[in-house]
Amino acid sequence: MKAQFSFLIIISLWACKNVNQSTQVEFNQELVNELERMAEIDQIAAGLPPDSYENIQDPKWLAFKDSVFRAHQVRLEEIFDIYGYPGFDRVGEDGSMNFWLMTQHSDHDPAFQQKVLDEMKVEVDKKNAHASNYGLLVDRVNLNTGQPQVYGTQVTYNMEIGQAYPKPLADSINVNTRRKEVGLEPLEVYLNNMTKMHFEMNKAFYAEKGLDQPTLYPVD
Repeated sequence: MKAQFSFLIIISLWACKNVNQSTQVEFNQELVNELERMAEIDQIAAGLPPDSYENIQDPKWLAFKDSVFRAHQVRLEEIFDIYGYPGFDRVGEDGSMNFWLMTQHSDHDPAFQQKVLDEMKVEVDKKNAHASNYGLLVDRVNLNTGQPQVYGTQVTYNMEIGQAYPKPLADSINVNTRRKEVGLEPLEVYLNNMTKMHFEMNKAFYAEKGLDQPTLYPVD
């Protein structure tokens, strides 16, 4: 009887070891490199157009942006179907962020964004992905599916005074509590940063209006 009991313990330990080995994630440098290359192109498309285009609303530039985001989303979905959301353990912080960033730009397919969001939450709970990035994707998905934001990360601008303000936002009174929970700065600080960046990108426009500085929110 004692011998049988000892044998069962050995079998149990061996099984646990095999389970741990089978669930261990292997770091994928090849995938890291691919995501980095894709993200470099993504950032070209997400940025300001070169001088060869008339302006940011040039139809040819918009078509280029759309083609990049759509092509990348197809590849992201293939990666997602194989690995789920690629966390720090598989692709490192930069690789994980690159995957998230390009998902953010897949607004043409909210269903895909939602799938990624659901799996990303699992990795965030394991501290294997950034909670702050998760918050930004929550807002993106909500707006793309007709719901108000949770964290106020998606903004638009009052072009008369050069000030950013959130797109539709639920329970604005408690937004900074929610933002703190996912590691985001206070909304006023975030909006001021977005305002400054927008103003800098549109300096000529605001100069014509006689504005030489943006309108900022008071910050405690």
